[in-house]
Amino acid sequence: MKKIVLLLIVVTLFYSCGEYQKALKNEDVAAKFEMATKMYDAGKYTKAIRLFEQLATSYRGKPQAEKLFYMFSQSYYKTKQYYLAGYQFEAFVSGYPRSEKVQEAAFLGAYSYSKLSPVYSLDQADTVKALEKLQTFIDNYPNSEYIPQANETVQLLNGKLEKKAYENAKGYNTISDYKSALIAFDNFIADFPGTPFKEDALFYKYDSAYKLAINSIPSKMEERLHVAQTAYANLIKFKNDTKYKKQAEEMNARVETDLQKFTK
Repeated sequence: MKKIVLLLIVVTLFYSCGEYQKALKNEDVAAKFEMATKMYDAGKYTKAIRLFEQLATSYRGKPQAEKLFYMFSQSYYKTKQYYLAGYQFEAFVSGYPRSEKVQEAAFLGAYSYSKLSPVYSLDQADTVKALEKLQTFIDNYPNSEYIPQANETVQLLNGKLEKKAYENAKGYNTISDYKSALIAFDNFIADFPGTPFKEDALFYKYDSAYKLAINSIPSKMEERLHVAQTAYANLIKFKNDTKYKKQAEEMNARVETDLQKFTK
């Protein structure tokens, strides 16, 4: 019995593959469309894509085109071809603004670009692009059922930019480029006022100001010591019991001692 069932499965698969190959070569676009729909409904998205690619030009403007391009977009999305999915969903929204699928397509188009966003340590051009796409969706469809997911995705993407900016600023401190570190930390704190890295940023800004000051030539040291002193005060003001308190207090003691040289 098992052998008979297995044989039937093999025959069915062979017949299905034969039908599919025939549809690929068939000049009858209706037959292609029928097979493409069959492949799509069966979850065979890669096979469906090959047929949709053949059909796209000839079906544009026809009554069935809306369904075709929706399935085409979804097939790219389901196969994780997110750049192509984003492009196709955007084209769908532009071509069928009155479609009942337009909000879903608009969201998935923007969301597809978020899938191209790399880890924070790499270039974040795709992250910025995804944020722009998602913000456009939020602005255009403020009452959409997809707004919670869109907002959550925006928050995650902004987190990458935040982490990237913090690590870049800290990187200047690590390589002892303290002037650049001060500028980078100032920009970071201004751009991300609610960041969870604020305590760390304020400390490493202070650390950069401190090291720049104590290693300065005499003519610039006093001014830079005052800058370090202000950075210390900002850290303590933000969090009096900071995890860096012992180290920061030791550094501040050195700053105050060095400043006394300029009051004599």
